[in-house]
Amino acid sequence: MELTYLPKAWKRGTDFLGVRHAILCGGMTWVSESNLVAAISNAGGFGVLAGGNMPPELLEKEIALTREKTKFPFGVNLITVAPEYQAHIEVVTNAKVPFVVFAGSIPSGKDIARAKEAGCKVIAFAPVLALAKRLVKQGADALVIEGNEAGGHIGPVSTSVLVQDILLNMPDVPVFVAGGIGTGEMIAHYLLLGAAGVQLGTRFVVADECIAHPRFKEAYIRAAARDAMPTAQFDPSLPTIPVRAILNEGTRDFNQLQLDLINKVKSGELAKEDAQVKLEEFWIGSLRRAVVDGDVERGSLMAGQSVAFVKRVQPVREIIDELVAGAEAALAQTANSFAPRS
Repeated sequence: MELTYLPKAWKRGTDFLGVRHAILCGGMTWVSESNLVAAISNAGGFGVLAGGNMPPELLEKEIALTREKTKFPFGVNLITVAPEYQAHIEVVTNAKVPFVVFAGSIPSGKDIARAKEAGCKVIAFAPVLALAKRLVKQGADALVIEGNEAGGHIGPVSTSVLVQDILLNMPDVPVFVAGGIGTGEMIAHYLLLGAAGVQLGTRFVVADECIAHPRFKEAYIRAAARDAMPTAQFDPSLPTIPVRAILNEGTRDFNQLQLDLINKVKSGELAKEDAQVKLEEFWIGSLRRAVVDGDVERGSLMAGQSVAFVKRVQPVREIIDELVAGAEAALAQTANSFAPRS
């Protein structure tokens, strides 16, 4: 397909990433491994390897495997609150990975500097404008702003509000928009507002090249947007970060665990911090059961509301081609709407 408008619309993003299409894949634990990451980069997008809670030696191996499977740029997503986080930074800096994506919480200026000194470009998640400005001041080269329509751990603000708060006020660095994006038409609208590109996760879960269990993919295909709901915090004595996932027995298991832990915290049997660790351990194990083992009843089905646009298993290249075609068509329609009439 010949592209007329899109290359210019996301040129800032493609130049920064060194790719044809400024479409990043979210760093999804157990999902964004070397096969999917390489397939996305080979198709012209930007694959992002999920560091998650990997043992450092496995992350090192996954980086090497990704390099064997693609010659194109890719990044590594590091969770700043992961137990092996500091070891992960050492792995990616030693490997001179071209891009590091900091997620989970705000990275320190020291961590950003360490990555940049190793030659890595730094992308960071920014939940509010003040932190976005701080991250850039500390050296972040680009930002991702992710609304709560996304899957997995989410913040309290929608994508549309974050776009107005951060994107429109951060003109000096590339900003990539994420959360609830499932069509090329929506990509076009964010580009028109000044986005350098976008990040998607949910649509790539059902790619042929994704190693997720077939039952996990089928759960996505069956789900509607309203099925991907965030968990609730039941009591302020145990603060919890909401997780958006397709409702199942695993959701109810998490709710029961939360109630049990609240009682233990209030009785003094368990420290709040230890209870929070147990909640995170639940998600780590539950997600693996679903993605790897195919337990879609009790495992975690983390998914964004863009699961509504997941219709069938497709090759990565086909998914990206659909997104690109939709974005180009929307941009063309906009241009034609405002073209002078004779």
